[in-house]
Amino acid sequence: MVGVPNVTRADAAAAVRNPLAFIAARWTPLPRTVQRAAFVALAMAVVIVVTGGAVRLTGSGLGCPTWPKCTDDSLTSTSEMGLHGVIEFGNRMLTYVLCAAVGWAIIAARSQKPYRRSLTLLGWTQFWVVMGNAVLGGVVVLVGLNPYTVAAHFLLSTALIAVATVMWQRTREGDAAPRPLVGKAVQQLMWVLTAVSVLLIAVGTVVTGAGPHAGDSSDVPRMPVDWEMVSKAHAVLAWIVVTLTFALWFVLKAVDAPKGPSARTRDLFLVLLAQGVIGYVQYFTDLPEILVGLHMLGSCLVWIAVLRVLLALRERPEEAVTELPAQEYAPTSVSMAGPK
Repeated sequence: MVGVPNVTRADAAAAVRNPLAFIAARWTPLPRTVQRAAFVALAMAVVIVVTGGAVRLTGSGLGCPTWPKCTDDSLTSTSEMGLHGVIEFGNRMLTYVLCAAVGWAIIAARSQKPYRRSLTLLGWTQFWVVMGNAVLGGVVVLVGLNPYTVAAHFLLSTALIAVATVMWQRTREGDAAPRPLVGKAVQQLMWVLTAVSVLLIAVGTVVTGAGPHAGDSSDVPRMPVDWEMVSKAHAVLAWIVVTLTFALWFVLKAVDAPKGPSARTRDLFLVLLAQGVIGYVQYFTDLPEILVGLHMLGSCLVWIAVLRVLLALRERPEEAVTELPAQEYAPTSVSMAGPK
């Protein structure tokens, strides 16, 4: 049995000064560990959106009426606040789970050998987006669930999903310069599809902001727009996205593109069809909460599928990556090196 190496005072000082470098000097994760860490961060980004929707759909948006405490006198929910307080406070606690998932992704990326700076930067970008969205979530509560701040809160979560998706994809490819797998015309079609998808999501937040699910049992102001008109505009945009997706799939088949882009486009088409069915059913059944929640999940999955198609149109082969300077990885003492 190999004993645990002693940690000297120099080791402790190094850990305090730069904990990530300290961990990286003692641990090298397998590539699949880094991939799993990135995927968990992405999954948690989706979970936090769905649970945030559950807060609104159960009327628990002001279950904790203030921020950062749950009440003026208590950090946590109290028995007097009932189920709404538990749901709202539980969603706040999930933010810490999300932070832990993102932190794990950062540590895994930073410890990978050879060092890949791009992955670490993507991890830190997620961290700061999470921090910014946590503050914005507090603002949402403090302004009494103003629909414009709620929309911004969701859009920032969508940005988080985008960064997490890119990081997950980057863990499975090299660091060479991206090499396109399709022609410029196909790439331009995909960028149009991506732009319309962003517009679709943005208009969806307006549908929510003008709709009946305000997030609280009290009279919360709604966006002053015609809900029927915005809902129909949202449906038209959805059909445009479906049409562009089918056109992209047809073009990829016509130009005999590699299997990867065609498969990703097919996946996007199927997700869009499922999302469309949910959308129409909820519209004609007066927006039951469970279907609205499923539609929010579908929105996240559509966005991820769009990004996966976009990223599948190029490849990044493996390339020798420059290591960090030796002193970054060099242990501060013999004990940090661990067993050989």
